[in-house]
Amino acid sequence: MSFDNAPRREHDDLGNLIHSKAVRAGKRTYFIDVKSTRDDDYFITITESRKRHDGDGASSFARQQLHLYKEDFDKFIDGLEEIVDFIKSRKPDYFEQAKRASIDEEFDNL
Repeated sequence: MSFDNAPRREHDDLGNLIHSKAVRAGKRTYFIDVKSTRDDDYFITITESRKRHDGDGASSFARQQLHLYKEDFDKFIDGLEEIVDFIKSRKPDYFEQAKRASIDEEFDNL
């Protein structure tokens, strides 16, 4: 895994894009991309994008990116599930709030 604070660019040559999913979450958008290497190995990039307003009134996007390689997929998923289960046991109300917000958002989009 590696972190990269560089902005996402149209001419980004870090792998060929195979599949992409945008997850909108309030003020943030997460881009989950499947890319392939020259040897046709797949890896995942997860990019968090947030809109920020500069002092002069202009806006830009702050982006952070994580690269997740195939040998780490299972470990990453196991770790993420363990952490989410921990939070669910300590703060179940977080998930009820998120569920209600999701239902409200779906209703608003009808």
